[in-house]
Amino acid sequence: MKLVVGLGNPGRKYQGTRHNVGFEVLADLARRGNAGKPKANFQGEVIEATIDGQRLILLAPQTFMNRSGTSTVLARDFYKLTNENVLVVCDDFALPTGRLRLRGQGSSGGQKGLDDVIRTLGSDAVPRLRIGIGPVPAGWEPADFVLGRFAKEERETIDATVPRAADAVVSWASRGLAAAMNEFNTTSN
Repeated sequence: MKLVVGLGNPGRKYQGTRHNVGFEVLADLARRGNAGKPKANFQGEVIEATIDGQRLILLAPQTFMNRSGTSTVLARDFYKLTNENVLVVCDDFALPTGRLRLRGQGSSGGQKGLDDVIRTLGSDAVPRLRIGIGPVPAGWEPADFVLGRFAKEERETIDATVPRAADAVVSWASRGLAAAMNEFNTTSN
């Protein structure tokens, strides 16, 4: 069993924003797993899905981005998982739009939700899948940028990226982090 935590902000106001690509990946995975409706638990929305023989717990924290760690640790502890069996899926404005980057540990890179997860779990050794939404245009504040919506051409790129990101999650769950990194951390992404 693996826990996949997609980061985003709850509510209609934030749907389709750059900051919510983690939620979009969870939705794609739920469709693939023919999962039912999410249940409220762990200060989030939870769906259990089986994809390619892998049991995945899909968690969308409803605590707002900057407090995602609380929801994550509640689910991790309930399912008695180690940090290695938790994958955080989030946006990254330092990566070009559509680029994927899987890592097993490291800093948050300024991503506030990932930062809270790392702090709350007490370790930076938690796998993460970053989805590029950048770069931040000159003169923009990063906070305003991530809460904005994609331009049409960016949206097309993200619509193609979300299924690739879901493929990366399934690869991580079934083949392990190193194999998934080798496949999805290429410059052609």
